[in-house]
Amino acid sequence: MKYTKFLDRTSLVTFCLSTALMSSLALDATAFEGVVSTETVETEPNYSPFVGRSYPDQVLFGDLHFHTEISFDAGLIGTSLNIHDAFRVARGERITSNTGQPVQLIRPLDFLAITEHAEMLGLATAIRTSHPNLLADDWGRRIHDGFTEGQESRMAAFAEIIEMATVQGIDPTGGLGLDGDIWLDIVETVDLYNDPGAFTALSGFEWTFTPKGDNLHRVIIFGDGADKTSQTRPLSFFEAPDPEMLWDYLADYEATIGGNAIAVPHNGNMSNGLMFNKNKFDGSPMDAEYAAKRIRWEPMHEVTQIKGDEETHPMLSPDDEFAGFERWDVSNLGGTSAKTPEMLKYEYTRSAMKVGLEIERDIGVNPYKFGLYGTTDAHTALPTTREDNYFGKYQHTEPSANRHNRDVIPAENPALRILTAQESASGLTAVWARENTRKEVYGAITRKEAYATTGSRIRVRVFGGWEFEEADLRAPDFVSNGYQNGVPMGSDLIDAPEGTTPRFLIHALRDPDGANLDRVQIIKGWIDDTGETFERIYDVAISDGREIGEDGRARQIVGSTVDIENATFTNSIGAAGLEAYWQDPEFDPTQNAFYYVRVIEIPKPRWTTYDAAFYDIALPDSVPPQIQDRAYTSPIWYTPG
Repeated sequence: MKYTKFLDRTSLVTFCLSTALMSSLALDATAFEGVVSTETVETEPNYSPFVGRSYPDQVLFGDLHFHTEISFDAGLIGTSLNIHDAFRVARGERITSNTGQPVQLIRPLDFLAITEHAEMLGLATAIRTSHPNLLADDWGRRIHDGFTEGQESRMAAFAEIIEMATVQGIDPTGGLGLDGDIWLDIVETVDLYNDPGAFTALSGFEWTFTPKGDNLHRVIIFGDGADKTSQTRPLSFFEAPDPEMLWDYLADYEATIGGNAIAVPHNGNMSNGLMFNKNKFDGSPMDAEYAAKRIRWEPMHEVTQIKGDEETHPMLSPDDEFAGFERWDVSNLGGTSAKTPEMLKYEYTRSAMKVGLEIERDIGVNPYKFGLYGTTDAHTALPTTREDNYFGKYQHTEPSANRHNRDVIPAENPALRILTAQESASGLTAVWARENTRKEVYGAITRKEAYATTGSRIRVRVFGGWEFEEADLRAPDFVSNGYQNGVPMGSDLIDAPEGTTPRFLIHALRDPDGANLDRVQIIKGWIDDTGETFERIYDVAISDGREIGEDGRARQIVGSTVDIENATFTNSIGAAGLEAYWQDPEFDPTQNAFYYVRVIEIPKPRWTTYDAAFYDIALPDSVPPQIQDRAYTSPIWYTPG
């Protein structure tokens, strides 16, 4: 039924040499062209078996949700680093942070997207440069002066802007013409740093819709260069206060300009039940046309970032001991409305996938058949994701001895406040690609051949199929066999052959500069004939010789080597690599289902524990002192024929 093993030193070398991952189905034929071709059509035999082979064999790590001093909620509250600084640090250079501290990544990223807020684009720049259009307006002059007269007046001016924009829905900069050529400057600068084969730079923006404080934000990612992106402008929620209007914008961009773009929701955990419910934004029931439109334009979901992890919640997954990870679950984004238990089902990724199965059963289309990735949502121009190198979400939450207890969401009700200590040092997007180019990175995302990590550079590969055998785990042609006889993460298994069950091959490898692995799990969700949905977790590979019981769960915890006082840990427990062959023991070929892989690291100090040791301060009591970072793959979906 299942096979589990941790890799010894010799097999780890073999695994490192052979592991190279896969992807998913594309949204269009051109994006997927040649991805799974492992043979070439030749009239004469070739000695080299690799002639013509073409499938994703590189894993690349990057950040797809990212802000610099251009965004109003970055530049207006202290961020001074610009796009050039952002690309420099992402490419591995040492720079000076917004608070004057040296900062550098342990290794360069492979790609980065610049996604400034569409709303009030140019306001921060206008205040900084005393733009004449701003000074000629009574409101603009008052706000400008407020930002130059000290901290108290600065925060009052910022609060007024937020009140007008997010609560009243008024664009305070409308008609002032402050954005000028900023968008053109952004997309041209992105092209300047795009270096095919070495580093991929992507452009985008954030549509920052927050009705009554409920988060419905989307990040828009373009697959194109400035030749096409310069022909459009970022769409703000002031112009388009409905997600369907955003999708129409994307459709128009593709139809009139010939480009490619998608929208990616994030922080459903702060939407107070709106992000993944069964209705349209206007409250009417979702129909097949609307559901198809949503999954067409929103094929991915940002499952983890600084504002909390949203894989699942303990109230939704009571049998999941890892469900309480990095929770922000007391209110909406505005801190204006408390969370209630019935909202949770429509906020978290795993439950959203199950809601999608329910909707599909009713109307024939699943709007939540998405893949997964992670980002930072940093507003510092610093894409730091390691616990030992966390530079905060905002300038005022960069490293300092007193940053732990500052307000991130300063709600009037103290029970709804979110403190800096609760920020997550997360996350990253991993894609499997043939080369580091814009076409390949964007293609992997839209094919859903991507996965999320909560900050570590964990490598994961998974194939699902009907005919895999245990021996395929160690086969030298592991990857080509996976593509030829199965499907990768983000893909579909359809209409099970009679008498078969889904079989999965999984390889996972730790971050070479990080923590060992505790376990690999498969998360299954499904819907029965009555329309009731279920989930189950299977431990399919565990470290340190522990055993998996008949119920598919490990009997012992991995333990911990964390020295909290000194903020250290060792890799004397866990495994450098894990692999698994697994068959679903409870498969029903008549029931729609999904399967995704979760890889869990051994415990290590949380960033707040590193702060406590470095600054010799007390640990905050609002968060745990240690953390088990993880990876979530895009699901493989099963649909009866």
